[in-house]
Amino acid sequence: MRILALEPYYGGSHRAFLDGWASRSRHEWTLLTLTPRHWKWRMRHAGITFAGEVRERVKQGERWDAIFCSDMLNLPEFLGLAPSAVRSLPCLVYFHENQLTYPVLEEKGYDYHFAFSNMTTALAADVAWFNSQFHLDTFLEALDKFLRRMPDHQPLEAVDTIRSRSCVRYPGIDTVPLSGTRAEGPIHILWAARWEHDKNPELFFQALDRLDSANIDFQMSVIGGHGGRDPLPCFVSARQRFDQRIRHWGYLESKDAYRSVLAETDIIVSTADHEFFGISVVEAVSAGAIPLVPERLAYPEVLDLNENEVRRICFYSDGAEKLASGLITLVNMITEGHLPDNLSTLHAEIARRYSWDTRVSKWDDEFEAHQGSGIS
Repeated sequence: MRILALEPYYGGSHRAFLDGWASRSRHEWTLLTLTPRHWKWRMRHAGITFAGEVRERVKQGERWDAIFCSDMLNLPEFLGLAPSAVRSLPCLVYFHENQLTYPVLEEKGYDYHFAFSNMTTALAADVAWFNSQFHLDTFLEALDKFLRRMPDHQPLEAVDTIRSRSCVRYPGIDTVPLSGTRAEGPIHILWAARWEHDKNPELFFQALDRLDSANIDFQMSVIGGHGGRDPLPCFVSARQRFDQRIRHWGYLESKDAYRSVLAETDIIVSTADHEFFGISVVEAVSAGAIPLVPERLAYPEVLDLNENEVRRICFYSDGAEKLASGLITLVNMITEGHLPDNLSTLHAEIARRYSWDTRVSKWDDEFEAHQGSGIS
């Protein structure tokens, strides 16, 4: 089977997902991608750009059996401009995120365009996959509220239409082999996310200030990136404050470097206000790190921690004091060797649950089973 993949934002989780599936798939993939910058411009022009490229490929005799794209593509715009040989192909869209629920600092009227693009893409696709149930539920809830704000001609039926053709497919991860016995030395605490306001990095640094004041021995890594923009002020000041405690800082150029950091991490922290899956947390846990994350967003669903004791250790309620308290508890447990047995084996369960090996064959089957008649 030949799949045409269209990715306007080929970076981060979008690239990891597409590469992870295509490289392991039994199907033949054609990847058309754009560099991961200027996301608003990508959403506006990608349909036009890809339609032109596909038109040239069709002239050269290329053909496909299905289309895969991410939420960054305006799918109906692409289909309207694409050659007829492509318009009738079954389409699958994967929602890594959406522009309806992103916590913008300042709401502006022109941002409505991106919410409508997400809606019409979901309507134009034969099926929409979301990376968590939390994401699907919050998207549909926000879409209903959004449409009710329209002054007239509210297409409220779109919510049920999208719900009827949507499902949850968690992304796969590349598992990291455990290094064995923990290395001697201070506890290594990792924060790994986009350096943007919705990941609330200020909260992480505030919690570490409290550990510092309590004379807790730790080292830290803060990885991710700020997309070439000036980093938020909290990163600049934190790098100066914690200079003697930093192991790794900033964007990592290679997968091997990233995997190396995960392998040496004791505790992975999230301070996100906005998260639909949390792939860096899941990858770090699969490598042996203990998670300390908010007890909200997608984390309860994705980590699926059923034991009360484990939930108390791995989740925290909001605020720097609660996060710092959770960190101190974990630091003491790790250094004293008092981790609960079921927490010590959490990495194996997460690796088994989300490894690419458990996902690709089933997804290939889903594409193949509905070839020519739409995907469901």
